[in-house]
Amino acid sequence: MNPKPETIALALGSNMGDRMAALRAAATALTPFVSVTAASPVYETAAVYIANQPAFLNAALTGTTELEPLALLTALKKLETELGRRPGLRYGPRLLDIDIIFYGDHILATPELALPHPRVAEREFVLWPLADVAPEWKHPETGRTVAEMLSLVPTSHPVCVGSL
Repeated sequence: MNPKPETIALALGSNMGDRMAALRAAATALTPFVSVTAASPVYETAAVYIANQPAFLNAALTGTTELEPLALLTALKKLETELGRRPGLRYGPRLLDIDIIFYGDHILATPELALPHPRVAEREFVLWPLADVAPEWKHPETGRTVAEMLSLVPTSHPVCVGSL
């Protein structure tokens, strides 16, 4: 456990089953180890990397946690499994995906976890909702804000479909 809570940003995604219910269940189930301070609207976005699959619903959360980065990752992966995620093709369809985007201004590179998320600057589906809740959050390596990173990626202007 950290001696003091750390501010974090998480990205949530789902493209199988009742996508909105999966995102809402995840946001609720985080409460034992994440104190959510802000939740973005939910956006529908086309699948990336493997295009021939259903569209995703994506959202972002900011909050605080007392868990160290690897313990947070373990808790999130356990939560995904408890809520119904099953192993599958990388970037393929999934009921639920929760990624740590930022953990304060920490920079970490281990086989299990890289912080900040290594592909955050290229992912509109992460940046769009994250810009709603943390537009001024600075990437600790590049110094770019979330809003600046979003302005640099091609955008499809995802459709807002509701809230968590």
